Amino acid sequence: MALPQPKQDATDARLGVMTLPTGGWSDAARKDALARLQTMGLPGRRDEYWKYTRPDTLVQADAPKAAVFDAQETQIFDRFDRLKIVFVDGVFDPDASDDLSLEGVSIDRLSDKADIHWAKDLYGTLEARGQTPVQRPLAALNTAFATDGVLIHVTATPSKPINLIYFHKSETSDAILHHCVKVDAGAEVTLLENGPAAARFNKCLEMDIADGAKLHHVRTQGRDHERRAATHMFARLGAESVFKSFTLTANGVLTRNETVIELTGDDAVAHVAGACVGDGDFHHDDTVFITHDAVNCESRQVFKKVLRNGATGVFQGKILVKPDAQKTDGYQISQSLLLDDDSQFLAKPELEIYADDVACSHGSTSGAIDEEAMFYLRSRGVSEGDATDLLTIAFIAEAVQEIEEEALQEEIVERVTAWLMRRRG
Repeated sequence: MALPQPKQDATDARLGVMTLPTGGWSDAARKDALARLQTMGLPGRRDEYWKYTRPDTLVQADAPKAAVFDAQETQIFDRFDRLKIVFVDGVFDPDASDDLSLEGVSIDRLSDKADIHWAKDLYGTLEARGQTPVQRPLAALNTAFATDGVLIHVTATPSKPINLIYFHKSETSDAILHHCVKVDAGAEVTLLENGPAAARFNKCLEMDIADGAKLHHVRTQGRDHERRAATHMFARLGAESVFKSFTLTANGVLTRNETVIELTGDDAVAHVAGACVGDGDFHHDDTVFITHDAVNCESRQVFKKVLRNGATGVFQGKILVKPDAQKTDGYQISQSLLLDDDSQFLAKPELEIYADDVACSHGSTSGAIDEEAMFYLRSRGVSEGDATDLLTIAFIAEAVQEIEEEALQEEIVERVTAWLMRRRG
């Protein structure tokens, strides 16, 4: 079926300024992704999963300008011993990065043009699976055209986390990064991500977590306010494996984070959580799709959004339980704290269940600061600003507690507290 003309025009304009990388082990996956993209077209407002978020600036030919903001503050995660991998406007920076060697881990560049690589069986595979039943054209665009990224193979448990750091230096940078992570059976790793990345950022992260393996993921998106980002995480979980992901977003005129998880092995656990704090010209969209396709698996979706001065938050979350996925435990909660009458929260929670022995629930709420709690704090001498910040931190606590390591929880809370204090002047 031919694409509608506006969608066809937008797709042609975007592809017209891009060059498809050729050669090497990723060549076939890139061509397949380009064919998928040309069939589905880039997203528009008429698409069901984009009706709350305008994709215009994410799909236009040139990246809108985004001013570079110097925060004059220590980079998050700096007090942790970790292996640093640095990208500047979407390009790997070897001088700023650590040596890419760590016990129990092999790390290669996506730009490797060899004909044989373990990532050949993973690159684009989970992205392609994630196109059904919901099309994700920006992910297909990424698989086809990404020229940089890292390929991380975890064969044993390393002694420290791996930190992907994204610096933004050019007002017109248009970065496309694609990472693949394979965690072998019984191994465990922590992956950290932080930084504004680029004026416009398109990133894919494909993660294959084998039986009994664990992957902990903590990400922060912040600083440069005019930046735009569309990110995708695809995860496939084996038996008795664990995947836990948390994302904190502060600032950014437009952020769309999509997460697609498949629980394919019995007794697997997948937790995905997020918190955002938005002020003014701020639009933040979390879109999550979790498929239970095995017995006795657990999933949690916990998302909290704090919005004010006309900021907008979006949550679209779905749990799909297939017929043989008995004893599924699926939990989903999305909540917003609106600090004024101008902000809005748009939610679309979904359950689709084909098994009869399950415990699944979802809920979504939106409201203002609790007046009784505010009165309690004010009556004990706490200023209105401090009381608001304390109640805000308490509100996002459930999402932050999804982080496994307490030290990382504390780091996130410190950063949110500092952001709230700066916004009060």
